[in-house]
Amino acid sequence: MIWKKSVRSGTNGNCVEVAALNGGHVGVRDSKDRSGPVLTFTPGEWSAFVAGVRDGEFDL
Repeated sequence: MIWKKSVRSGTNGNCVEVAALNGGHVGVRDSKDRSGPVLTFTPGEWSAFVAGVRDGEFDL
């Protein structure tokens, strides 16, 4: 499994990483705690989240 983080994440270490999992699922973890818990999302959940980000749904 290959974990990736955004090229915009900078060097302060406050990042999340994502990885493609079996069955199209997506894993998300804290880059500071690589052995810690992983949140797992279905393809539909991940697509809805990404669409919300692109649409500005989470902007403050």
